Amino acid sequence: MMTAAEQLAELQRGAFEILSEKDLLAKLERSVKTGQPMVVKAGFDPTAPDIHLGHTVLMHKMAQFQKLGHQVVFLIGDFTAMVGDPSGKSKTRPQLTRAEVLANVETYKKQVYKILDPQKTVIRFNSEWLNIFTAYDFIKLASHANVARMLEREDFNRRYKEGQSIGLHEFMYPLLQAYDSVALKADVELGGTDQKFNLLMGRELMRDHHLEPQVCLLMPLLEGLDGVQKMSKSLNNYIGVDDSPNEIYGKMMSLPDNMLRRYYDLLSSKPVIEFESIFTKMNSGQLNPKIVKSDLAVEIVTRYHNAEAAEGAVQHFENVFAKKEIPDDIKEISYPESEEIWIPKLLIALEFTTTTSEGKRLLSQGGIKIDEKVIKEEKLFKMAGKSVVLQCGKRKFAKVKF
Repeated sequence: MMTAAEQLAELQRGAFEILSEKDLLAKLERSVKTGQPMVVKAGFDPTAPDIHLGHTVLMHKMAQFQKLGHQVVFLIGDFTAMVGDPSGKSKTRPQLTRAEVLANVETYKKQVYKILDPQKTVIRFNSEWLNIFTAYDFIKLASHANVARMLEREDFNRRYKEGQSIGLHEFMYPLLQAYDSVALKADVELGGTDQKFNLLMGRELMRDHHLEPQVCLLMPLLEGLDGVQKMSKSLNNYIGVDDSPNEIYGKMMSLPDNMLRRYYDLLSSKPVIEFESIFTKMNSGQLNPKIVKSDLAVEIVTRYHNAEAAEGAVQHFENVFAKKEIPDDIKEISYPESEEIWIPKLLIALEFTTTTSEGKRLLSQGGIKIDEKVIKEEKLFKMAGKSVVLQCGKRKFAKVKF
């Protein structure tokens, strides 16, 4: 077993802030002395069905706690998802129905075990305790915070000053999340930097309930493929856990070089000492960034698929991008529309875009090719009986028979 100090050093890797390191060290020392694992909680509201690499930053830290012998609780906020976490939001988040939440939960459970050890992961739902709350219980919980304290929160404060609506139920969200820590008697809670207010609320509520307050371990928010904004499906700068091997590898290879260290820190399972050497060589010009990028891409594809799939993705990338070949395994569809073909609608049929406005944007930016020629016109004419190869962006191909 590692010493408490050795465990702390390992847990500090990639962490943005630990509140406080002194408290965490004390808990680790007690755990080593008694042989009793810490209870480590991380909550996820299943507001969307798919998990992307940004979500996995917390999960990798959870896996690290598992390897150190601690009990990890993967808390599914099936109750709080119906309230909607206001963290980082400029307006009230839409509330989900119970059916939507449960459908998303099933997808989550399948995806998380690609990172966490299923034998060592405890899955809990906060509806277990929050569903049995009475009206009195909610009012009593609300008494632990005041409006002035809530308005200290950056996103609430900004919305208040801008005259944006803030629902009373949104004030309840941090308290409900905090109560989860009380119910679980958490030693540590993990969250992104945008969750700091909620996690600190957990510390305070645990004190109010005469429990030892949890340690808050904050992880950075992973920037997306643009290297600027937080990874998000809505911004189309994400890599999905369930993306195909070719998609994951290709997206990883599009990552800006200046984001490589960040992605290694937050996503790679390699020991720090190993990739310190890699970046020393890369920064001195002894190692091509493309090789460094490819190594991480292979690691991630292998994690979410397998080694054979990763090898195939490397070959596919070389064929399509280095040799500029059209892949053999592209999808084929029949599109027996009228004489007039509207490209934005065709792109949706191919599942290359989700909206016609996205298709129009890709056309205007030169992101659509037909038979290797860039097209910017929205309509095609007299296509009946013809077959073409349509390319969307760098990685999406389809054979279309009209």
